[in-house]
Amino acid sequence: MDDRTGTDEATEAFVAHRNLLFTVAYEMLGSAADAEDVLQETWLRWSEVDLAQVTDRRAYLVRITTRQALNRLRSLKRRREAYVGQWLPEPLLTAPDVAEDVELAESMSMAMMLVLETLAPTERAVFVLREVFDVGYEEIAEALGKTPAAVRQIAHRARRHVDARRPRTTVSPDKARAVLESFKRALEARDPQAFLDVLAPNVVLVSDGGGVKRAALQPVVGADRFVRFYLGGSAKAGVTVTCTPTTVNGSPALELRVDGELDGVMAARVEDGRIAGIYFVRNPEKLTRVAAETSLTLR
Repeated sequence: MDDRTGTDEATEAFVAHRNLLFTVAYEMLGSAADAEDVLQETWLRWSEVDLAQVTDRRAYLVRITTRQALNRLRSLKRRREAYVGQWLPEPLLTAPDVAEDVELAESMSMAMMLVLETLAPTERAVFVLREVFDVGYEEIAEALGKTPAAVRQIAHRARRHVDARRPRTTVSPDKARAVLESFKRALEARDPQAFLDVLAPNVVLVSDGGGVKRAALQPVVGADRFVRFYLGGSAKAGVTVTCTPTTVNGSPALELRVDGELDGVMAARVEDGRIAGIYFVRNPEKLTRVAAETSLTLR
């Protein structure tokens, strides 16, 4: 096999699995920009592999991606400790079929991604590969340079950690959209009573401005406090707030515009017919992937 044929085969295999590799990297990092960098690093290493020695190209590519993502995750942990205010994952505009894939939508939700942020890097890698992508313990062990027994222990610890923190209830996309429609009307009308009707009493707002846009440095807890926070921030005379329904990370969300300019994306966690969690991303650097759909897959 000449070099050109080898390169063509390597390219074909990489392209065939690119959406999967991006999904793996994003699940581990919570950042599309960093996931794209990981894919570049994965390609560089993949292009140097002797394909004749590879029996399972998909597994090999996932292994490379996992190692590169884990290396980057360790450095990101240090960067996020210095982040101004609350950190939220980079929202991705996703196709409606992602919302219909319950397993994928749950794993990609803002609420779940924040739970994954509380794991140590190796625990997150093991949890994502095992629980989200159903990768075998032996394969994970090879990717991480550990024994299968050690990986099983890490997986058990990570699963217990996540189970104690993950959202307890899920609602259908249709029910979530209906609740968000009521929330949309309250946001646009700036109606305090309309907010109180749709928000759970102990609702939690996490807002991410990245030190560039106004955002609460700590979570805002309680419906009354959310109303004061939102109305105080949108009190300028003559400012028009408009909200457009969208789908972010596989879940219904709202795109907010102020006087026609994109201001942020709000994702929500709905429980018992009310909004229990609001995730408001305003950091402009994190809003680059909400204009065009990102293709995601577990397979």
